[in-house]
Order: sequence, then C-alpha cells, then structure tokens
Amino acid sequence: MCTVIVGFEPGAETPVVLAGVRDEFAARPWEPPAAHWPEFPRLVGGRDLSAGGTWLAADPGAPRVAALLNGCGLMAGERIRRSRGDLPLRAAASGQLPEVDLSCYDPFHLIIAEPGGVRLWSWDGEGVTEDKLPPGVQVVVNSGWERGDGNPRAAFFRPRFAAAGRPSAHDAGDGSWEAWRGLASGAGLPVSDPRALVVREELPDGRVWGTSSITLLALGADALRYDFCARPADPAAWYGVLRPPTTG
Repeated sequence: MCTVIVGFEPGAETPVVLAGVRDEFAARPWEPPAAHWPEFPRLVGGRDLSAGGTWLAADPGAPRVAALLNGCGLMAGERIRRSRGDLPLRAAASGQLPEVDLSCYDPFHLIIAEPGGVRLWSWDGEGVTEDKLPPGVQVVVNSGWERGDGNPRAAFFRPRFAAAGRPSAHDAGDGSWEAWRGLASGAGLPVSDPRALVVREELPDGRVWGTSSITLLALGADALRYDFCARPADPAAWYGVLRPPTTG
C-alpha cells in the first residue's frame, strides 16, 4: 500500500510538505531520482525501468510536485492498457490532470502539490473525481483520501505528522527535517504492524513486496527541497536530491 502524506499550511513560508512512501515488488528495477527524461528536462524523479515512467516527479522551477498511487476499481483492457508512470511526468510539467483517454489506465490517485494548494484526482476505471485538499495533514493511500480514522495507518500517522516540527524548503541542512524524516521512515513500527508505514512481506511464490523508497519534499513560493531514501530501514541512507542554495 503506497502512501502519500501532505501537510498544507496556506500563508506559511513553506506551505507544502509531502512525504511519499513507495511500496513495490523488490525485483522491479528502478533508478534513483535524477533528470531522466529528455522530453521533460525540468523534471526530477525516480525512474521505473520496467516502463520508463515514475511514481513521483518534481519541477523545482515551478515549484511543483506530482505523485501517483495505484487505485482500486475497474482495470483497463489488456489491448489498450498504458503504464500509469507517464501521468506524474505530464502532471508535474503542466500542473494539470493530463488530457488523455483515462480508459487506457488502471485506477489511480494523482496528487499535484504547489505552494498555492494541493489537488487530488482519483480514477476508478469508470469516472474521475477531483478534490482540493484542505489545510492540515492529509493522508492518501491506495483506497483514496482517508478523511477519518478507518484506516489504521492514517489514524496513527496523521496526528503525529501534524504535531511534528515542520520542514522548511529553505533549510539546506537537516535541522527542521528530523521529525518528518523519522516519521516517514516508519516511526519504529515493525513491518508486520497493521499501522506500519514501512512494510515488507515475503509472498508464498518467493517474491518480496514492500517499501522500496521514501521521498520527502518541501515547497516554498520560490524554493523546493527534495530528500530521498532508497533503504527505508537505514536512517543514514537519506540524502539530498535538490537543496535550496545557501546564502551568506
């Protein structure tokens, strides 16, 4: 179950903070965040090598980020199915839900976050809905935007992220990022806990499924900071993909 946690505070120096937790089969190949796409030269994100797209893309010049989660509903037909990995690229580049035939895609949730607001589009294979996420901390999982406490993960992590010190898009160090980093890394919950954000499961057929990476971004009016961790169980594995320029 992939998860995106968004903290939106209009008028703040850093209005948007976003944590993206990607769960995938361990054998699915991917590359860490970089400017991988010549057709989208402004964008930075991790690249899925199976289909060439991404689960999250950032445009530091906008600044803007688009994140994708698999959804629930009616799957696309085999003959017309396209990878959903192109959707975050198009969305990060344009700031809009791409104008494409959605019937070619399996269900998804697409989040576009900018300093002025956060929007969520959900496609269930039959229809699409659009929401503007309100101020505060919101949690989106594969079943959609969790407004209540019915989802154990959302119920556990939402108040903890809301109470944590807020990361700054202008912080080139780690001072304001420690609390959100610690929570995004799982807050110490075991992978078997139903509330766990970082998970791992060995399937009967021998495949391993679980959390493959964690992304943490902060967006200010003229700044974007992007941190990444490819080894979720290792707090020392975090590094900066994009950092604000230092002054002085």
